[in-house]
Amino acid sequence: MPPAETKHLRTLSIAIVPDSFKGSAGAGTVAQAMARGARTAARAAGREVAISTLPFADGGEGTLDAILDAWDIPARSVATTDALGRDVAARYGLSPDGSTAVIEAAEANGLPAVSDVPLRPLHATTFGIGALVNAALDAGATEIVLCIGGSATTDGGTGLLSALGARFLDRDGHELPPGGGSLRDLASIDVSALDRRALGVSWKIACDVTNPLVGERGAAAVFGPQKGARTAEIDVLDAGLRRLAVVIGEATGRQLGEVPGMGAAGGLAACLAGFCEVELVPGWELVAQILDAREILGTADLVLTGEGRLDSQSLHGKVVNGVRLASRPEADVIVIAGSIQLGPDELAQAGILAAYSISPGPATLEELSGQAEGLIESTSYSVVRTYLANGQPG
Repeated sequence: MPPAETKHLRTLSIAIVPDSFKGSAGAGTVAQAMARGARTAARAAGREVAISTLPFADGGEGTLDAILDAWDIPARSVATTDALGRDVAARYGLSPDGSTAVIEAAEANGLPAVSDVPLRPLHATTFGIGALVNAALDAGATEIVLCIGGSATTDGGTGLLSALGARFLDRDGHELPPGGGSLRDLASIDVSALDRRALGVSWKIACDVTNPLVGERGAAAVFGPQKGARTAEIDVLDAGLRRLAVVIGEATGRQLGEVPGMGAAGGLAACLAGFCEVELVPGWELVAQILDAREILGTADLVLTGEGRLDSQSLHGKVVNGVRLASRPEADVIVIAGSIQLGPDELAQAGILAAYSISPGPATLEELSGQAEGLIESTSYSVVRTYLANGQPG
């Protein structure tokens, strides 16, 4: 279309809000690659565009990096321990105004960090997360956003609360060893030395599952196997979480055993919910709140989002789902992904205009990963060039 014919066309607003392509490119890298492709396509079409980029995440792995990218600040590093008590360095983020701390719990209790040794599901502990929380409190945060996915632990958050000063005692007044395996012997919880600052901050916990703390859909039964728990160990862990729920209920009156979402990440939120004021929020929604995503998406004509694999899970609690829900009804939402497992009817029912794979042909995951950034850019160019050639919108 010659430039003279485009003068009457208004500036097209494009919002680029992708997740990471896990193992290949972080959300920030993906967003910039998409933006480069979109700008090049707009220039080739002689079309004026306004592009906004917002690296996004769903509250799980990569959320901290996405938020740090959006805030344009570095992570803060803290010396702590992993789920097996080994020394590690973990990161957290503090908002530019110093009010909000973002903690990705897996930095301290994540499954990948302990994959080099045999898993110990009865002994794995959330204690190391406490150092991140303490650092955030020391920095003056008044709100803590805790992203809890990817854990190696099933201790009901007892390790975390221990790091904040609580003591978990048996009937003889002896402190229990760390991990969910000892919780069957829990008799009382001493919170007399609990850090008062933890009680005063606002806790928001990213939670994308509805599993309760205990039972056949609970933390141990559903998520224990991926953390190395066999049948007998699952029974031990579930019994411990049941006992924990009883003791918390006796101490506070809060009945947590059947609360939807309380089984996420091995029950990590249970102790916090027992003694602090917490809010469980879907991960994508929590990230959208932090990054004011609706402000960007609410004015966009075209929304480009994406992730490594677009499948049925993408439409339930993941970034693609969150982006389409937060976009205005008139916007066209297009997904760019490493692989696409959804058909045209499923995309249409979900309110997605189209989905495109970055693969130029048959390729292994390793091959795609090594070229991901360039492929995302070239695919974005093709997508936007075709979109503009079809006159959308005028």
